[in-house]
Amino acid sequence: MAGVTDRPFRQLCKQLGAGYAVSEMSASNPRVWKTEKSSRRTNHEGEMEPKAVQIAGADPAMLAECARHNVANGAQIIDINMGCPVKKVCDSWCGSALLQNEKLVGQILDAVVAAVDVPVTLKFRTGWDRQNKNALNIARIAESAGIAMLTLHGRTRADGYKGDAEYDTIAEVKAAISLPVVANGDITTPEKAAYVLKVTGADAIMVGRAAQGRPWIFREIVHYLATGEHLPAPLVSEVRTLMEEHLLAHYAFYGEFMGVRTARKHIGWYVHDLVGGEPFRKEMNLIESCELQLQAVHHFFDSHVSERLQYRPAEIKLAA
Repeated sequence: MAGVTDRPFRQLCKQLGAGYAVSEMSASNPRVWKTEKSSRRTNHEGEMEPKAVQIAGADPAMLAECARHNVANGAQIIDINMGCPVKKVCDSWCGSALLQNEKLVGQILDAVVAAVDVPVTLKFRTGWDRQNKNALNIARIAESAGIAMLTLHGRTRADGYKGDAEYDTIAEVKAAISLPVVANGDITTPEKAAYVLKVTGADAIMVGRAAQGRPWIFREIVHYLATGEHLPAPLVSEVRTLMEEHLLAHYAFYGEFMGVRTARKHIGWYVHDLVGGEPFRKEMNLIESCELQLQAVHHFFDSHVSERLQYRPAEIKLAA
């Protein structure tokens, strides 16, 4: 999730139970590697291991060199993105657009696996659209190329994030290959995590958008899978502390100008389910100082300090 899974957020998620977190996409074009934006996306200083860098591109040789570059800079796992549905990415024949060219997929996977001595993984979707679903073909190509693990989002590129994830397709892929498979898509509650693991046979699950403003979802899932019981919702006082730690790390990572602006979305997600959250989000978006932004957050959370956060769990839709 570009613009979300930066180092401060990944670190927080790992502290709260995520066993694994992947960086934002790193462009394969070497001309942008030393830009401030690209350098931040691959900055793993002090991060809990394993350190996984996601790379994106359409040229096998460039992607291979990008993988070597990132490994030389500390990456312990290289993840190839063939799942991003964003138009500007697909217009460059990157991300999920690559699923339209299985020959090129094979060339990319072969080149990257041969280029580095660390595990190479693949994130992809079920196909370009509902009429052109080829997840099983892509999985077999990946297995042949020596890919170490697959993460499959249960939608096509044309679906974007609409409709229900296709867990049956993930199950088909898992049954057909010997690689570890991670199921992704619509995993918003501990119950849904358990359900997806059961119906797909996947080895693990990946949480994306559901962690925005709710990074403690990882410890909730871990606890539920281990015990079958729910952890109590976190106290607002705990969330206040977690959010302060997150914001201070965020400001240090981005600096004053970018820090106050890029923090706004995280704050909006954190306060979404609290009384007065939407008016506060609009007010907070006008603040131009990290110090004043943090003060505003403290004031807002102090007014809710005796409450427990109660999130509205997404409905679990079971197959007929």
